This record gives sequence, C-alpha cells and structure tokens, in this order.
Amino acid sequence: MYDHAMTSRGAATHRRIVDAATREFAEHGIAGARVERIVAAARTNKAQLYGYFGSKEGLFDAIFADSLERIVNVVPIDATDLADWAVRLYDEYLRHPELIRLATWARMERRPAGHLVEDADRLDDGKLRAIADAQAAGLVRPGDPFDVMAMVIAMSMAWSPVSNVYAATADEPADLHERRRALLRDSVERAVHTRR
Repeated sequence: MYDHAMTSRGAATHRRIVDAATREFAEHGIAGARVERIVAAARTNKAQLYGYFGSKEGLFDAIFADSLERIVNVVPIDATDLADWAVRLYDEYLRHPELIRLATWARMERRPAGHLVEDADRLDDGKLRAIADAQAAGLVRPGDPFDVMAMVIAMSMAWSPVSNVYAATADEPADLHERRRALLRDSVERAVHTRR
C-alpha cells in the first residue's frame, strides 16, 4: 500500500514537472528556461527534478522527444490523403502550439542545419514508407519521399507559431479556421497528389 502511494505521488510529481517544463521551455527556450521557475510551478524541488531527468538539458530532451512522439501518434500520416494529414497537423498546432515552439527552440539553439533530431530516421521511417507506397501506387507525385513530407509539414505550419507572417490561435473564429483548412487542403492536394 505504501509503495503504491509513493508510486502514484511520484508519477504525479513527474507529470507536474513535465507540464511545467513544457510551458517554461516553450516560452523561454533551452537557455532561457529556469529550473527554479519549473520546480516552483511543479510544486517540487530541484533534487526531484534532477533525480528524474539528470539535468535541465535532459529534461528538455525528454519533453522534446515526448512532443515529437505525440505528434506522430496523435496525427498519424495517411499518405493516400496528405491534404487531410496537413489539415490534421494544422489543428494539432492550434491545440498545442507549444509543440511547434519546442521544435523551434531546438532548431535555433541546438541544430541549425540538417535533421531536427539525430535519430530522425526512427521517427520518419513509417511516414516515409507510407509516402513511398503512395508514390508507387501513383497517388503521390514522384520525388524524394522526405522532400514531399517536409513540404506538406511546412504547408501545415503556414499559420503556426513559427510563421513569419501570422500565428493563428484556437481563439479565432471557427469560420476563419475553416477557410484556412480549405485553402491548405486544396494547396496540398494540388502540390503533391497526382490527378485521379
């Protein structure tokens, strides 16, 4: 009974740290994030944070890996309908803008060129195979599957927090989001799908 209570409390503390750190890193980046603010928001202490994650960098790594996995799992690719996938990505960025902000900080502070993560193949393998299969079936234009995927993702982020033109929020009118989704769907369809 005691061990179960400790495990539950430990899991709750771990979750509070992850949630507080996600907000902190999304707002301030890796260098600007402060462990003191994270532990205060998580109602814990530095010893517990370091016990779980080892360091501030280890905490960012864990949160960033989790955010990438979440995007892959929450918005699974459908290479036969990349336009719909792009729209579902757009919606996920509205629901969780911190995911894009974390990726932006990782790009600016850690990997200015090349793949965003070193083990990108592990995350991209399924998506790239799906695109290659759709290309082989004549549904998606020929070309490097990675380049096709990168273009669709970039199009889905046109109004995301990394846009250099406009960052959309979930608070905007529903009809505005519907117009953007329709434009995005049509644009991706024209850019990557072969005529059926």
